[in-house]
Amino acid sequence: MADLGAGDSAPERRPARPRTNSLAKLVGAAIGGANWRGFRSDTMVAAYAHSLSRRLPLLSLLTTLGVGLVVMRFLGTVSWLALLPGLAMMVFASERGWHWLPARVASRPLAQRRDDLIRLPASVGLSALLSVSWALYLYAMGNDAQRSLVCVLLSVVAVAGVLGLAHAPAAALRLALTSTLPACVVYLALDGARLWPMVLVLAVANLTVLVMTFGFHADFVRLELSRQQLARRERLAARLAETNFEQASRDALTGALNRRAILARLGLHMAQDRGGEGQAQPWLALLDLDGFKHINDTYGHAAGDDVLRAVAMRIGAIAGVMAHGRLGGDEFAILFHGGLDGPGVAAAAHELAQSVRVPVVHNGISLRLHASTGIHRVRGPNVSACLERADAALYKAKKRGDGAIVLFGPEDEVALQHRSAMTRRFNACALDDRLCLLYQPFYDVDSRAVVGFEAFARWSPDGQAWLAPGEFLPLATATGRTGELTRAVVARTLAECDAWRRGLTVAINLSPRDVTREGAVESLDRLVRDAGADPAQFLLEMTEAALLADPRRARAQLEAYRAAGFRLALDDFGAGWSSLSQLRDLPLDMVKIDRGLASALASDPGARAIVGTIVSFAWQLGIECMIEGVEDEAQVATARALGIRLMQGYHFARPERVDVALAAMGRAVA
Repeated sequence: MADLGAGDSAPERRPARPRTNSLAKLVGAAIGGANWRGFRSDTMVAAYAHSLSRRLPLLSLLTTLGVGLVVMRFLGTVSWLALLPGLAMMVFASERGWHWLPARVASRPLAQRRDDLIRLPASVGLSALLSVSWALYLYAMGNDAQRSLVCVLLSVVAVAGVLGLAHAPAAALRLALTSTLPACVVYLALDGARLWPMVLVLAVANLTVLVMTFGFHADFVRLELSRQQLARRERLAARLAETNFEQASRDALTGALNRRAILARLGLHMAQDRGGEGQAQPWLALLDLDGFKHINDTYGHAAGDDVLRAVAMRIGAIAGVMAHGRLGGDEFAILFHGGLDGPGVAAAAHELAQSVRVPVVHNGISLRLHASTGIHRVRGPNVSACLERADAALYKAKKRGDGAIVLFGPEDEVALQHRSAMTRRFNACALDDRLCLLYQPFYDVDSRAVVGFEAFARWSPDGQAWLAPGEFLPLATATGRTGELTRAVVARTLAECDAWRRGLTVAINLSPRDVTREGAVESLDRLVRDAGADPAQFLLEMTEAALLADPRRARAQLEAYRAAGFRLALDDFGAGWSSLSQLRDLPLDMVKIDRGLASALASDPGARAIVGTIVSFAWQLGIECMIEGVEDEAQVATARALGIRLMQGYHFARPERVDVALAAMGRAVA
């Protein structure tokens, strides 16, 4: 079996064609003995043992039957002592057949199968030599009929044995040599004149079968090595696929599940629920980091990355968390165990919120932030519905502030259904048919004259109830129609309010998206100029919230509005996180002081001090000031004493339809 070793010496390389082209080498290797101990491939040992286990039991059965026939044929014509070796051979052949049964071979340790293969050539050669010697001994004592039987059986067993040992060529070669050569010598010595043709045929037949056997073995080795190589490639492909799947399922930054993977896990739980398995469905929590943008803007993205990694690790350490993943940005999705009740999942979320509050150290700096969390018990028709409800709870939590935790409840479901219905109506409606504009004048109290009008949009879902921008602008954002809405408002204003034809200013509120949206400047500029108006007569108002999402982009966009000729105003200044630096850094023409400060002017010295500072700073920068929300004469007097002459509010006029509003142009302020 020496050429077996040659075929498997390097199992991890490309299979080499077994070297069977040199019969002399094979003969020398077989005579010298097989070097099975040189084999390194366990798979080849297993393959050889399996293949031989399907052939050797049949060969043992054939040998047993052949020896038995010889014993029966010579029984009574020779002494019983001459037949005893035959009986021993039958026992030995039966034992070998039992030993090589496939089930028994498969159950043996690999090391024992290797030893069996190593001993096989010697075992076959010795047993064949003894059997043939015994058979030829009887042949010499037998009559013609008995000799014919021995001759036929030896030939059949020899040929069958060589074919049966095709996958053990060293053993096959020894069998062929030990059975053919002695037989031919005896046949020629005793019956040469009569049997020389048969001897010739027998020698040629055995040689032919032997060559065929080596060819079979070469094919076996080649196919087996190819199969093993294919199996290795399949295992490698499986490992690569597993690795790729793992990489495709993980967020590269945090190591948590990515958006696709966590949503797939959520979908799996929903599918199990529809399957009626009766398990309590998990809780879906959406966690958003409050203050993360400030960390990114102040300390850089490396600091933000450290924060995201730390938060992901802390989420995974919370008891009750089944899975968690990063949806994008600073938002995480978390699946809490379904066995938790409402208070239980709230307690787990509170523990997580406290964990997030622990400072994250980056380059020696303690970074502090907190998280808002919205939670919803997983149920509904699809993943999108679950996300929508958890997101509604998160939105509510962020409005409460200070890292609030909100569980989506029945009242939230009612509000969500109402909002969904309104969103569908807004998305489906023709804006021109569902919009109306109200106009409120603003005055110069020194000249006691109207100097301009502010347009206020109203939208109706049914033509009866009219909603203010605070109620329908989120619908426009959700449906992607903010740009269309702004253009519709500007077009309607140009068409029905001709105050701009009379040299007055018309103020129009921009949505936050209009401050950063690509193409917004060109679109509004074209609308105004196509109507024959001068952009300088239009005052575009925006709130501070519109500037916070992308300050750099917002500033560049405001510069573009100014370059197109529009005037710009910062609305509701003094509310929320107002900063005087905005007046310095932004290209503004006017600042409109918030109505909250206006209502406190007459009674609150602090409010007067703040307004005075704003007016003084704006005056130094060459920016006009207007105060809005003025409701009584005391506020008018106080504002004027602080240096404000432009005013707007219910004290002067309420927002009205265009005909009523324009009538105010002929009336001086009281």
